[in-house]
Amino acid sequence: MTLSRERLLTLYDQQLRTDAETPSALNVQRLGPLRLVTFANGRGFITYPHFTGQEPESLAQLAPEAIQYFEKQPEIEQVEFKTRGHDHAPGLDEVLKDLGFAAEPSESIMIGAMESLISGQPVPEGVEVRQISGASEIEEMCRMVDRAFDEPYDPGTTQALIDRMARRDGMELWVASADGQMVGAGRLEPVADSEFAGLWGGGVLEEFRGRGIYRALTEARARSALAGSYRYVHSDSTEYSRPILEARGLVKVSSTTPYLWQRSANS
Repeated sequence: MTLSRERLLTLYDQQLRTDAETPSALNVQRLGPLRLVTFANGRGFITYPHFTGQEPESLAQLAPEAIQYFEKQPEIEQVEFKTRGHDHAPGLDEVLKDLGFAAEPSESIMIGAMESLISGQPVPEGVEVRQISGASEIEEMCRMVDRAFDEPYDPGTTQALIDRMARRDGMELWVASADGQMVGAGRLEPVADSEFAGLWGGGVLEEFRGRGIYRALTEARARSALAGSYRYVHSDSTEYSRPILEARGLVKVSSTTPYLWQRSANS
């Protein structure tokens, strides 16, 4: 049965905007409906359930106290305030910018049936797709993904993934190799107590795109998720990956824009 966009969005709000959204959190504090989340390596995260406009306080009103919570913790270097396009959030953009947040590029929230990602096509010739778990391979993967997205290498991300792998929280790391090197990667994030697993961090080096490697990585993760009885897939997708996922039956149900705050030398 094909679900409507509205039904998929409801499933997203009901099953994914809970504590299941932050399985690797070190600490979670509540500020009304907001969840103020602390991750390893000095990272903070602010998220919340769907806002309809009927709440006693708006997101714009809650934001200043939320960032003050993190400002008082000197170990926190960066905070992400995750917004969704279908929330009722008048004035939030202006307030966040006044508080020192900067908007990152928006991404599409993609939802669909996990089985729709199974094409039955073979892995491209000369390409190997496999799971990894060792620290050295995780570092190699992170360096490759940062290069694929034309971003500087972040050792904090590597360490966070190594720490999570040691905790065995269900995360899976998948890579594709060709010509003797890693050329693509992606994470599978099964969401506990839900019907969903997430596809995250998918990227392929520019010179290897267009060969079916992204598809093969996606399909390998989907097969693993189905083996764990996860019925639906969700992903925040860039404009590179969105058309690929749409072609496989996923639906754009909304958008998400992360706002980032960085601690200054004077904070």
